[in-house]
Amino acid sequence: MRRLGSRSELTEAERLEVLRRVGAGERSKAVAQAVGCTRQTVARVMVRSAGLVPRPRTRSALRLSLAEREEISRSLGSGTSCRAIAVRLGRASATVSREVRGAGGRRRYRAWSADLAALRLARRPKQPKLLRLPRLRAVVERELARCWSPEQIAHRLVRDYPDDKEMRVSHETIYRSLYVQARGALRQELTRHLRTARTRRHPQRRQLSSHLRDMVPIAERPAEAKDRAVPGHWEGDLIIGRRHNSAIGTLVERRTRLTLLLALPQGHGAAEVRRALTRRIRTLPTQLRRTLTWDQGAEMGEHLRFSVDSGVQVYFCDPRSPWQRGSNENTNGLLRQYFPRGTDLSQHTQAELDRVARELNRRPRRTLDWKTPAEAFAEVVP
Repeated sequence: MRRLGSRSELTEAERLEVLRRVGAGERSKAVAQAVGCTRQTVARVMVRSAGLVPRPRTRSALRLSLAEREEISRSLGSGTSCRAIAVRLGRASATVSREVRGAGGRRRYRAWSADLAALRLARRPKQPKLLRLPRLRAVVERELARCWSPEQIAHRLVRDYPDDKEMRVSHETIYRSLYVQARGALRQELTRHLRTARTRRHPQRRQLSSHLRDMVPIAERPAEAKDRAVPGHWEGDLIIGRRHNSAIGTLVERRTRLTLLLALPQGHGAAEVRRALTRRIRTLPTQLRRTLTWDQGAEMGEHLRFSVDSGVQVYFCDPRSPWQRGSNENTNGLLRQYFPRGTDLSQHTQAELDRVARELNRRPRRTLDWKTPAEAFAEVVP
């Protein structure tokens, strides 16, 4: 295997191949072997590019192609005039003569070097949109500081400024402005407000399950819960703290994605979870207490007593099928911005959890056509 000492020794094509393979989820060792470099070189490429794969450069049909330049080079070698070459290519004679003159004249013209020079000249410094428009940048920074995702911000701008075309930016532009600091459009410290708090992009991985008595499987859940036709069907789970010694209960309403959080200061055993769930569910109106979907965790060991106390039937997901309570899984991911892994979750009071839930319920969601859960809930619950 060819050993390369640094990123600078990779060709442009090899660098793009590294980014493409890592972006597709390949491990750095496999990428290094495929490209023919060291794992350190792969890491350097990813750090310097912030994990972003550059968009492929497209060449305008108005510009000469490499094939046309090769034809010019061959024709010059055989003594053909620029006017005759232009006729053969279907181009203006001034285009061909300007091309030849700018690349060293008839004797020194080479297609490959002329093409590289043209590509270099075509790259112009372009000020990023978020640097050009301070009002747009201020709104983006404000919402990032509120822990909104770039996608939420991009779509909410359309709703909040329907007639102002300047107040438009894609989520990809926001990510690039955060990750690629050479752009200088957004402060890098704002990345800590992103859901993952990463400073660059990288691939992902995943998880397990347990066993309970007298479970009612999710297959028996009523159709109205499955198709989110009416409110009152909930998904639940725990997010776990340091060394599995603490936890927070999470409930998400399937139709509106409204989130409720449960403090578990006494632990997250079956009895503690049942008591916290019962207390919280009983605060809801009767029409919002229909079903609860949970995974097969031991914390639901007292699910039968919970159903008797609350009147809410519990349905259990299949083993290793977190996607069956996808709204809750997604919300748990969002909550990690507030409650990072490896921290003690028992220190958070119910008042703190209610504040976080309010903030989360005021963030727009794609599945709600960029309404917030609070807005969606207000529409369906009188």
